[in-house]
Amino acid sequence: MPSRWLALIAALAWPWYASADQVRVAVAANFSAPAKALATLLEQSTEHTALLSFGATGMLYAQIKHGAPFDVLLAADAERPARLEAEGEAAPGTRLTYAIGQLALWSARPGLVDDQGEVLKGGGFDKLAIANPKTAPYGAAAMQTLERLGLRAALQPKLVTGESIGQTYHFIATGNAELGFIALSQVEPGRGSLWVVPEHLHAPIRQDAVTLKRARDNPAAKAWMALLRSPRGQDLIRSHGFMTK
Repeated sequence: MPSRWLALIAALAWPWYASADQVRVAVAANFSAPAKALATLLEQSTEHTALLSFGATGMLYAQIKHGAPFDVLLAADAERPARLEAEGEAAPGTRLTYAIGQLALWSARPGLVDDQGEVLKGGGFDKLAIANPKTAPYGAAAMQTLERLGLRAALQPKLVTGESIGQTYHFIATGNAELGFIALSQVEPGRGSLWVVPEHLHAPIRQDAVTLKRARDNPAAKAWMALLRSPRGQDLIRSHGFMTK
């Protein structure tokens, strides 16, 4: 092929390659499945790519404070994104609520958890799993629920603590704990038994996202945040067991 044609093809292709960027997203463990689906949607609709890292919100926040090269934080709470904004680590005006989580008491065993959560009062189990309430917002919500039910002291000896909501799910799924508090979004439809915890038993689990200062001009970060706000993105988030504003 003549060199002038090769040059023309390269010139035409250049804008496409120049527009394709990558966003590094730190994702709360409870949002793993929808984040993966959103990453696929981002690539299909914009050709930007998202590199996802999962963990407890408190752990991700600490990593960011120690210089981890993330571009966006998808937290399981509103506190850490607001803190990053106040500390000058976030790009101003980028914080938004992308989802509202629902807490569920779940067991891999069918019939163990009733639809009113009365199993907690009966105490016919050895281990109750929760995520670390100091680092995982769903763990904090679980402790608030036990407190408001008047069961915290009675069930304290049975508690098994996971470092993240993902590890907590693993404890229950493998039978190392008969039941536990996880995000509703983690529950596979039709598997085991569950109680969706009423919202009045704990503070709202508002999950906020924020763009970090280092990525304020990153086109892929902007596209990711726009996708979270879009009707298509919000529909996808709701389909995974979350509520939206």
